[in-house]
Amino acid sequence: MAQPPWLSEGAPVVMGILNLTPDSFSDGGELTNKDQLLARAESMRSGGAQLLDLGAVSTRPGSLLVSQEEELHRLLPAVESLISEGFEHLSIDTYRPAVARAALAAGACMINDVRAAREPGMLELLGERKPWVCLMHMRGQPETMQRGELGYRDALAEIGAWLAERAQAAIAAGLPQAHLLIDPGIGFGKSDTDNLGLTLGCAELRAASGCELLYGASRKSLVGRIAGIDSPQQRLPGSLSLLGAAFRAGARVFRVHDVAETVQFLKLELALLQAKRARA
Repeated sequence: MAQPPWLSEGAPVVMGILNLTPDSFSDGGELTNKDQLLARAESMRSGGAQLLDLGAVSTRPGSLLVSQEEELHRLLPAVESLISEGFEHLSIDTYRPAVARAALAAGACMINDVRAAREPGMLELLGERKPWVCLMHMRGQPETMQRGELGYRDALAEIGAWLAERAQAAIAAGLPQAHLLIDPGIGFGKSDTDNLGLTLGCAELRAASGCELLYGASRKSLVGRIAGIDSPQQRLPGSLSLLGAAFRAGARVFRVHDVAETVQFLKLELALLQAKRARA
């Protein structure tokens, strides 16, 4: 499988979030039927999203486990509907090998794994099918990840080394390195200080792993705590501030709720970067 066209152009890549869950922190329960799903997907595609990321299990802090059967029940009809309407670049937000296998068979091209292929059988599946993959760092489980002591001695170094180890495990299982992305897991079992340090340290994380970096802080509680904004839907300006810092630090793919606004923002960031290089 060749490197995907959405990653080979050198420009930042925007991944639109499609939550199929009733309990996601920002937009749970908004996509309850096929028409709503297709309308949101088309809006994101027309807004400039190169990828759509479908999740059927919430991983927000405190979320409870959902059965594999329920995850498949929510996910597969959505994948099939999108594929039938010509949406080719679908990422699946799952850590379960059976769900990943079924979604890939239905036409998805990428697995976005919050557990970084630690579930038994996932590495073998990735090596066999060789999809594009994102491996994310998460402390513990969603239900408990923000409890207890969250501090690291050196979050950037420790998480960078952990992601590098997971990337090497996937490569050893047969997944081409060119198919790999890493994600530091902003908000997944980390303090605000850790999250900000990881945002500014994207270049170091890329260097540690040898992989491109996916960054996701869209509407997260980090923004709310720092900016004093309770409503996730009102956190776009803060989300773009973090995204801009991550882009300037080396992140390449951005997982977001607000696609058109993010695409516009990144076009200006890229133009400024190019202008800066021209002056050097």
